[in-house]
Amino acid sequence: MIQFLFNGMPIKVEKCSPNRTTLDWLRTKKGKTGTKEGCATGDCGACTILVGEEVEHSGGKSVWQYKTMNSCLMLLGNVHGKHILTIEAVTTNIHAGLADLHPVQQAMVECHGSQCGFCTPGIIMSLLGLYINHKSYPGKKTVIEALGGNLCRCTGYQPILKAAEKAFEYERIAEPWSAMACRFSQQLIDETNKGKIPHLQDGERAFYIPQSAADVVALKAKHTTATFVAGATDFAIELNQQLRQPQTIISVSQVAEFISFTETASEFQIGAAVPYKEFTESLCQHYPEATELFERLGSMQVRNAGTLGGSLGNASPIGDPAPLLIALNAQMNLQSSQGTRVIDVEDFFIGYRKTSLKENEVISKIIIPKRSESLKLACHKISKRFEDDISTVCLILAVDHRNNVITSARCAFGGMAATPARAHKIEQQLLGGKINATTFIKAGEVVERDFSPLTDVRATADYRLAVSKNLLKRIGIEFSQASIARFSLATTTVPEAPSPISTRIRHASL
Repeated sequence: MIQFLFNGMPIKVEKCSPNRTTLDWLRTKKGKTGTKEGCATGDCGACTILVGEEVEHSGGKSVWQYKTMNSCLMLLGNVHGKHILTIEAVTTNIHAGLADLHPVQQAMVECHGSQCGFCTPGIIMSLLGLYINHKSYPGKKTVIEALGGNLCRCTGYQPILKAAEKAFEYERIAEPWSAMACRFSQQLIDETNKGKIPHLQDGERAFYIPQSAADVVALKAKHTTATFVAGATDFAIELNQQLRQPQTIISVSQVAEFISFTETASEFQIGAAVPYKEFTESLCQHYPEATELFERLGSMQVRNAGTLGGSLGNASPIGDPAPLLIALNAQMNLQSSQGTRVIDVEDFFIGYRKTSLKENEVISKIIIPKRSESLKLACHKISKRFEDDISTVCLILAVDHRNNVITSARCAFGGMAATPARAHKIEQQLLGGKINATTFIKAGEVVERDFSPLTDVRATADYRLAVSKNLLKRIGIEFSQASIARFSLATTTVPEAPSPISTRIRHASL
């Protein structure tokens, strides 16, 4: 049995198909059709809901935190212990006047932010998430990021952006939901049978949501062919589009050891089930060049649920994180009943959608070393759309240098082979070269010796080769100009003034 809070109502579910999504449950079991189904792939945002979970802040105090997620990609089993809010909870009186609506709804009406209304519930939920998590208007950039996963087919975004700002101009109202969640949490603790793993059952098919690493490896040993998920943001698409009927699903999304994030003096230790949104800010403070890569990884709803462990376990050749992890020489912990095995991320992929994960192992942690002082990093993602799209080509290059001469290089690509892979010939060509455009142009000339990419619906093989060469040329120009800018800063009499060149180049290289 799983338990969760639905709007203001405690829910218990025991018999249920393991592949049922939260969207399907809302619409078919509860009749809450305000949450819409547009694409069933997490691209349109019409199914956006708020998901609350209890998190521990400094001082040991627990608070409820609410995030937007795509209910079409959220498996119902993953809702255990959480609080889901739908559009029906925002204003319960369907005959309410304009002044009785929630500020985000009132602002949408007054700014004419809705026409057909199909996408509006999801947009309202994204705006509600902003309203709850920010006491004052957070700025246009933050609003655009929050709405990046919501399509508007009628109105256009300008009225919606105006509504987002106007919502903060009304008299602020306190959200009533976290108090409900606190009461539910205490009730859940009181009712939980220790040692019993929360699960859903449908005949011989099951969904397990273990709470500890020990339970995970025990389940793995018992169900050797089970499908493992964390946020399930990719696997749920297979369920929705291919109508898969897995026998057993095991979710690691609530395993205490797998949802921890630790930063030490030398490395980042990221649990396999830590959502992107929970670690990218800290990681990108150390590797700012990767900021845009993560900002373009899906939408806010996807980043609130998706994980590194899930992306690596999925073994997609176009997964954005893998090339970055390979270029940064990251490692991963693989846990089993025999203990923990540590391998390099680049050794994890052995074929198309195939990994070196043994039958009794699960991914538990990813370890990313911190940068050396001499490291230069470039991250480039080429895709058909800027936001919420998968890569056509993803190129990550990390080089160390001394006296402007490259002493080591790690170059990794996505979208160029059956797996995310290093470009060893490019690396060899770079070694010993000076940091200038010529060195990187010459490195681009050996791309064909590393890869023979396929032609598919996203791009031709020739395009992938050409864009890879152009990206290497761009990196060479950016690296060399940044070095010139730093030299100028070192010799200027006003060192505190930022260099226009270095600022421009820094943003251009993301």
